Amino acid sequence: MTKTFSLACAAALALLAATAGATAAACGNAAEGFPAWLADFRAEAAAQGVSPRTLAAALDDVAYDRAIIARDRSQKVFRLSFEKFAARLVTPSRLGRGRELLRRHATLLREIETRYGVPGPVLVSIWGLETGFGADNGHFRTTQALATLAYDCRRSAKFTQELKDALTIVERGDMAAAQMRGDWAGEIGQTQFMPSSYLTYAVDFDGDGRRDLIRSPADALASTANYLKGKGWRPGAGWAEGDANYPVFLEWNQASVYAKTLAYFATRLSEGQ
Repeated sequence: MTKTFSLACAAALALLAATAGATAAACGNAAEGFPAWLADFRAEAAAQGVSPRTLAAALDDVAYDRAIIARDRSQKVFRLSFEKFAARLVTPSRLGRGRELLRRHATLLREIETRYGVPGPVLVSIWGLETGFGADNGHFRTTQALATLAYDCRRSAKFTQELKDALTIVERGDMAAAQMRGDWAGEIGQTQFMPSSYLTYAVDFDGDGRRDLIRSPADALASTANYLKGKGWRPGAGWAEGDANYPVFLEWNQASVYAKTLAYFATRLSEGQ
């Protein structure tokens, strides 16, 4: 069950959000400067109201992670042609698994579509492409990944905000810092939400009092539908390239080869092919 806020806690989180864009610490491109940057970040977060307990749980033992930087610099897969990219991801076994899950979760997916307007094949396709339907949510420590990318000068402002959003998730009791493990860029859960998207779009669809995108397929799929709806999904409209809903796929992932593959996968599932 999500913890109840005190007024002081709520005020502190509001201050954190209001001042999230500013940071006194300078970015860097070498591991040597990371400890000083992290110390400055912690001091700033504490001044903005983040509790010592949250800071300790989320940031103790966090280190500069060269593997994260290497991943950030070498995303060659998105430079593949659509044909090669789709062939790698939309395999016969993944199609078969997707069809099986459409049948197994048919009632749940109808309920989600009724509320958010997003069809089951689209949600199951995202689920499959992101984590193999929850089989591999990623094993990177989220706060370490985000801290590394926040310190790195390439996209420091973006990931500094994501790290502060991750602290907010921990502070308000939605998720323990130790549970925060996912992909290398800080994505969390069965459909890989960034912390900012978690705060905005995550929902408790199974009614257990928690927005659990890690263990609950219902919460993960409904939250994904809520995200797509929030980005302009039009119920009943098409999603192939050129259709009204295709731009929403680019909101999910800006790589056009990914968006085309997602549209293709969802079409194959919807046609039962």
